[in-house]
Amino acid sequence: MGPMEESTEVVDQLVELIREMHEFPECRNTSKKMYNNFVRRVKLLSPLFEELQDSEASLGEEEIRALVSLKVVLDSAKELLRSVNDGSKVYQALRSDKIAGEFHKVTEKIEIELSKFSYDKFDLSEEVLEQIELVHAQFKRAKDRMDTPDLQLHFDLSTALKDKDPDPAILRRLSEKLQLRTINDLKRESFALHEMVISSGEDPGDLLEEMSLLLKKVKDYVFMGYPEADASESEKSSVRHGSPVIPDDFRCPISLELMKDPVIVSTGQTYERSCIQKWLDAGHKTCPKTQQTLVHTALTPNYVLKSLIAQWCENNGVELPRKQGSSRNKKSGSCVSDSDRTAIDVLLHKLTNRNIEEQRAAAGELRLLAKRNADNRVCIAEAGAIPLLAALLSSPDPRTQEHAVTALLNLSINEANKGSIVNAGAIPAIVDVLKNGSMEARENAAATLFSLSVIDENKVAIGAAGAIPVLVDLLCQGSPRGKKDAATAIFNLSLYQGNKVKAVRAGIVAPLMRLLTDAGGGMVDEALAILAILSSHHEGKVAIGQEEPIPVLVEVMRTGSPRNRENAAAVLWSLCTGDMQHVETAREHGAEEVLKGLAENGTDRGKRKAGNLLELLHRTIDATTST
Repeated sequence: MGPMEESTEVVDQLVELIREMHEFPECRNTSKKMYNNFVRRVKLLSPLFEELQDSEASLGEEEIRALVSLKVVLDSAKELLRSVNDGSKVYQALRSDKIAGEFHKVTEKIEIELSKFSYDKFDLSEEVLEQIELVHAQFKRAKDRMDTPDLQLHFDLSTALKDKDPDPAILRRLSEKLQLRTINDLKRESFALHEMVISSGEDPGDLLEEMSLLLKKVKDYVFMGYPEADASESEKSSVRHGSPVIPDDFRCPISLELMKDPVIVSTGQTYERSCIQKWLDAGHKTCPKTQQTLVHTALTPNYVLKSLIAQWCENNGVELPRKQGSSRNKKSGSCVSDSDRTAIDVLLHKLTNRNIEEQRAAAGELRLLAKRNADNRVCIAEAGAIPLLAALLSSPDPRTQEHAVTALLNLSINEANKGSIVNAGAIPAIVDVLKNGSMEARENAAATLFSLSVIDENKVAIGAAGAIPVLVDLLCQGSPRGKKDAATAIFNLSLYQGNKVKAVRAGIVAPLMRLLTDAGGGMVDEALAILAILSSHHEGKVAIGQEEPIPVLVEVMRTGSPRNRENAAAVLWSLCTGDMQHVETAREHGAEEVLKGLAENGTDRGKRKAGNLLELLHRTIDATTST
């Protein structure tokens, strides 16, 4: 492709890109000011590209490179606009600082790209040149300032999350501000929220809990305020005549019946559990509605939609649907069929067989069954599998050992099973697998210890069994997934004070500092979170202080994510408290300026830590001056 064709192609792409962003609907949620201002500025670039499109002049290689670089940035801007438009409104409200940071970053990149242009080489009319200079100036001003936070929204969000029964006036304001006024709004938000969780591929932890809680409170307000607000006239008429029309989003796309146990597949679509399970059991690997290939076959409960269906049933006098087989087997308490129960008994018998191949195959089958659904996990445990699987953790066959530890991991999802696994004496054997097993077995052993450590008393038992030094070794030597599993287990275990000492004495601080400075390793978040916990203990504080951490912590507070900036400030606060040398080092590395920014734009905890640190810095300055 010659220079002429290349310039024509990139200019055409830019014209189309601006047109697509121009046609995005107006944003009305909490990001609307940033979103609409950004779209307005981008639209003003249109005359530049349209004039280049009409011009017959050939651009040089330097100008083409500049346009290609700008297109790359505008492509990322389009994706940001799309995510704000289609994404969860609740997430955007709770993470407004993150969204603002993304808009600020892409604005800065556009301004940098515009600065590279030599407009005199573009053969532009005087009128277009004047407009581009104006647009460039607008991007430059926008780059140099941050939008002021919505303090009323911040207050309403924190109050709604904190108070058990928030003031209806607060919920009304949130309903309006978040554009969650109707039943259909809530259904779309539920879908957006769960799609975000699935597509991220990460465990959102406390954030998902906050989002679900906030959405539930707004939902309750909407249902109490105007439950039929978004219903059509025919729906309202049907309700009045006692035969309500089921909303389409409440019907399973396969059976077209009202869903009783809605679950989400990897494409983000929701189905009735029994229907999609039959589809999967028949060997299908695609989503029935979209025909997309399923990345995995895990089924995620759609709790928000289930709650909406329950509320709709209650409001419309419809009997809440019951799960099939809800009259549970009185002997076992689970609703697994007799044939499945017989199959499980056969597998358990094979576990006791001396034939190592049968043991391996049976452990593998139980691993898959335990992964499939909650009822299987109950039934497998009640059939007596846990002690047998625990015994196989010491099997000389690596594959059998791997199946056994992974089966226990899957079984541990059930809260009651966690206690059974510990009571079977499995923890020392899991630690041994963590030390000597294959890499996959070690990863799953670490994940199992994390799952068991959710219960506080298990944190003590796992630490006492010698797990922490072995987890630290996996953190240093493991695969990327192994390092993640080790980090999450160490984080959870270190919530118990006694385990902090064990982690520090196992030499965890030095590898955490290495992970902290390796941005490409993808472990910065985990390393900082663990350091923040360890720094609250005296031995942890001393060990961290010996690694010359302050320059790194100051840099994280300058450029990191909101949560990482918060954790870096927490570590720095622990280090500086009672240690004048660390205070002086922090000042020398420009901590004061960075802390002022964090005090203005950080998370609540980050602002508190930044404020405390600034006060500490100023006190030491005053003390030095007075002497």
